[in-house]
Amino acid sequence: MKQYPVLTTTLPGGEELAYRIAGTSGKTVVLVHGNMSSSVHWQPTMEALENDYIVIAPDLRGFGDSSYLAGFDSLRELADDLLAFLDRMEIGPCTLVGWSTGGGIIMEMAASRSQQIEKIILLESVPPTGYPMFKKDETGAPIHDQPLTTREEVENDPIQVRPVLNAYAAGDREFMRATWNAVIYNLRQPPAEDYELYLDAIMKQRNLVDIDYSLVVFNMTNDPTPAAKGSGRINDIQCPVVILHGEKDLVVPFSWAEGTLAAFGNRAKLVPLAGCGHSPMTDDPELFFSVLKAQLV
Repeated sequence: MKQYPVLTTTLPGGEELAYRIAGTSGKTVVLVHGNMSSSVHWQPTMEALENDYIVIAPDLRGFGDSSYLAGFDSLRELADDLLAFLDRMEIGPCTLVGWSTGGGIIMEMAASRSQQIEKIILLESVPPTGYPMFKKDETGAPIHDQPLTTREEVENDPIQVRPVLNAYAAGDREFMRATWNAVIYNLRQPPAEDYELYLDAIMKQRNLVDIDYSLVVFNMTNDPTPAAKGSGRINDIQCPVVILHGEKDLVVPFSWAEGTLAAFGNRAKLVPLAGCGHSPMTDDPELFFSVLKAQLV
């Protein structure tokens, strides 16, 4: 995996955002990572695109090498960080690619900057109705009629959140490796050397409860969920929307991508990625890069 140096810039609010950049000409593509990751995970994609595009991959607040001066309660706050980042970097019209949680963030960005954002590409993305979490029974199974709605409930979740918090506190890389192998790299693991770099990045996260709660209360539609009434900001997204989604995704099921398509209507198209799970860039890099390039044209 080709590695790109980490650069930094300070936003008006004082947060310092780290980023990587590749390419010197062509349209600008901004890659936004998801939960438990950073711009490190985008480096193979940057290498695939750098001959034809200017590619920028920032670390979100509290991830990777970016600062974490203030907590947050919404994906829109992270979107605002990135819009300030675009301004600071003097980036004009651009295409956004958001992986998983990053998909929700770029939806918020597109809703705020309809003239600047030319297209958004949602890769294994959280739906515009958010990522629900539920109370657990004595076996640890979710109780689907008892959704979590408060930050305290999310923080104390015994299955999805508390063990990860404990692993961060203990610096337990093997727990993180086992977690990623179970649901993200379940189809194909990255090369060993690359995997260690990914784990280095994963272990830098400091904002797990913020991001998990933000996902629970994320809702850009006009209809309420148990955790959020809905902002209606999906109506402000005027650019084309492309949904790239692995048919075998265990984290964000393919049926959720179909729900995202329905929410956007004729503004979006869904491109299934056969044989891929939550990480197409490792499951089938050749397929993913070719499909991504076709959608960037």
